[in-house]
Amino acid sequence: MRAPRHNAGFSLIEIMCAILVMGVALVALTRGLTTAMGSTKDSEVETTVVSLAAGQVETLRAGGALTDDTTEGDFGDGFPQYKWLQTVSPGELDGLHAVEVSVISTKTGATLYKLSTLLFDQDYPSSSAADEKAKQREQDKAKKRNRRAT
Repeated sequence: MRAPRHNAGFSLIEIMCAILVMGVALVALTRGLTTAMGSTKDSEVETTVVSLAAGQVETLRAGGALTDDTTEGDFGDGFPQYKWLQTVSPGELDGLHAVEVSVISTKTGATLYKLSTLLFDQDYPSSSAADEKAKQREQDKAKKRNRRAT
């Protein structure tokens, strides 16, 4: 009579299946990490260009008088991979200007972000006719108040 065989180990097929499952899981994990790191980099670039565009608008706002023109420049040694293009055009009202700032990649020339806003030129002279009307309204209000008080 034969002695019964004991199967105490793993078969070759079981080991190959385990390696296959681990390989698929490792590929999926690597792909997920790569995607996450790419998304983080994209988010960092977008945050940077938005801040640069807003800073350029604030620089323009702090500069005083606005002139209707298209100008361009760079962001200095801190951000050599970006440059800006700003367009200031007249708005619908006197002293109001439409401002558009674009942040452009120096490598590709592609526009990465565009910020549009309206700025009012604080130094813009008001018309004398408008000043005269405002003075007349103030005088009329003062007369009405004096009549009510007596």
